[in-house]
Amino acid sequence: MRTEARPDEEYALPGVEALLAGTLALMTGVAQAAPGGDSVGPMAAKIVANLGLLADHPSLSDPMRQMLARLVVHWQGVAHEQLADAPVLPERALWLRSPATLQ
Repeated sequence: MRTEARPDEEYALPGVEALLAGTLALMTGVAQAAPGGDSVGPMAAKIVANLGLLADHPSLSDPMRQMLARLVVHWQGVAHEQLADAPVLPERALWLRSPATLQ
């Protein structure tokens, strides 16, 4: 079964804008997800990765990159909180967790 693409859903964006659009879509997904849902942690982790790439992108202005760096810190907390509550997968059961603080 092949579905026809709708013209209003096709976009030709430069790479940095496509990355920003994808990140905003992920943020919308987190906002609309059920609290404690299994997909929130992985989506938040991907948001952190995308924001990090955007914060380092040379074509963005310094103020934009600084704002993105602050967002990275915020979303790291969201991702950590969500992934800490996630059930441990069998293949990761013996992995050691990172300490919460370093001495």
